[in-house]
Amino acid sequence: MKNKWTPLLRVGGILICIGTIAMGAAIEDRGAEIILIYGGKSRDVHFPHYKHQIALDNCDICHNLFPKKTGSIKELKDKGRLKKKQVMREHCIDCHRKLKSEGKKTGPTSCARCHRGPG
Repeated sequence: MKNKWTPLLRVGGILICIGTIAMGAAIEDRGAEIILIYGGKSRDVHFPHYKHQIALDNCDICHNLFPKKTGSIKELKDKGRLKKKQVMREHCIDCHRKLKSEGKKTGPTSCARCHRGPG
């Protein structure tokens, strides 16, 4: 006599495996933990990409402006499609100031705090 739970356990096991594989693939597609962003005449920015992914949980907040591609910000600036300081002013600092005004933990609100060495 077969156990009536055996088919359910098999299906459950398969679903868990599929979910684990899908989660692993999603994590792999998220990019580097720290991304070096071209800083122009200022120092480059060691952008804490992973921290932003956790805090924002919506890649489109940033990637509606520039593609998920290494060097995309510099490339868009060189082509004249992004103005100097546009990313910083319209995204970074505005977002950080908004969160700060809401009493939430946030990142720097000045240029010098990001345009510095790693750390």
